[in-house]
Parts: sequence; C-alpha cells; structure tokens
Amino acid sequence: MAADTITMFDGDHRLLRLMHLVSPSLPTGAFAYSQGLEWAVESGWIKNADDLEGWLRDLIAHNLTGVDVPLLDRMRTACQNQDEAALMRWCDLLLAFRETHELRLEEHNRGSAMVRLLEGLAVPLLPSGLVERCQLAGFALAAAHWQIDRVAAATGYLWSWLENQVLTGIKLIPLGQTQGHRILLQMDPAVAAAVEQGLCLDDDAIGASSPAMAMASSGHETQYTRLYRS
Repeated sequence: MAADTITMFDGDHRLLRLMHLVSPSLPTGAFAYSQGLEWAVESGWIKNADDLEGWLRDLIAHNLTGVDVPLLDRMRTACQNQDEAALMRWCDLLLAFRETHELRLEEHNRGSAMVRLLEGLAVPLLPSGLVERCQLAGFALAAAHWQIDRVAAATGYLWSWLENQVLTGIKLIPLGQTQGHRILLQMDPAVAAAVEQGLCLDDDAIGASSPAMAMASSGHETQYTRLYRS
C-alpha cells in the first residue's frame, strides 16, 4: 500500500493542489460572507436543516450551474492561453450576474486576497491585474497553473462553496455538526449534476437569476445585527 501511495503522487501533485485550493483555511475570506443566508435565517425563511438543504439545492441548480461553473471553465481556459481579453470578458459577465453591491464587493475583496495568496505560492500572475477583479478568476488561474482538469476544478469549487454555506448554516440556525455533514453527503448528486450540466453550456446559455438570494443579500446590507460581512 505504501508503494502504491508513493506512485500515486510521484511527480503529480494536482490532487493535493486542488485540496489546497478548496481548503476552508484558504485565506481569501470565504468564511466572512454568508451571501444572504444570514438575512434569510433572521427573517425566518430558513429554520432547519431541510430548509437549508432546499435553499442550497436551488442555488446550485441555478446560479452555480448557470453561472459559476461555465465561467470558471472559460476563465481557466483563458488563463491557460494567457488570453487577457477573454478573461476580462468573462470577469465582466460574472460581475454582471452578481445582483447586489454586497455580492460584487465580496468578489472584489476575495479577488484581492486571492492575488496575495497566489503571489505567496509563487503562481505567476497575469500582467493586467485582472485576477483582482473576482475570486473566481484567481481560482481559475491557480487551476490552470497547477494543471487541474476542468471537471476536478469545477467539482472542487462547488464543494468549497457548499461547505462554506453549510458551515454558515450550522452557526446561524443553528445546526449540529452531524446535521451539517449529512447535508453535504446528500448534496453529492446535485454537485455532480451541476458540474456536468454547467460544463456543457454554450456561451449564449450562461446566466441565472435567483431573486430570493438577491433579496436576502440586499436585506443583509442593512441588517442591524450580523456576524457576516456586507
């Protein structure tokens, strides 16, 4: 078994680098944002584990499938080809789909944090500074640099988003740790479907709207007491 393990990782650390990218300890500030979930809990929209799972399923089926997954894939390709014009186009489109000031500010803040992280990890940055505009671009750049394939990159990104949202729900509702991990386990088919469908979308099919999330994020911007950033 030891020999098999050594052979598995010898000269190919792509799996380890993907685990690095999706780690909750990654210092890009994901833990500081609830993406409207805090307001949804405060308003009584989400009261228990079933409510949280339904909320996350809807967001994965629409926003993540229709926007994040296909744009991550295109940004990764643009970074591989050092095509800054294409990367700018996809960053612009992503920010257009972030429906509130809070969501756009999160992209910018986490994008800046991702740049600092990538510099510390010796990942070459593009000269234009485009990666700072959104954290999805930084994730794509790292995936391209470390040669993480498109399916693995999309799956890892989705898992990271989902884990952060579940951890937020555990804290806010609150839920037990076991309940949270049960939600993660039950979401496997939704994650797989989002990756498969999102990677197959044509350019003209990219897009999604989640009015409930937009309302929750807008409400969170002025929420009086809160744990998460706006």
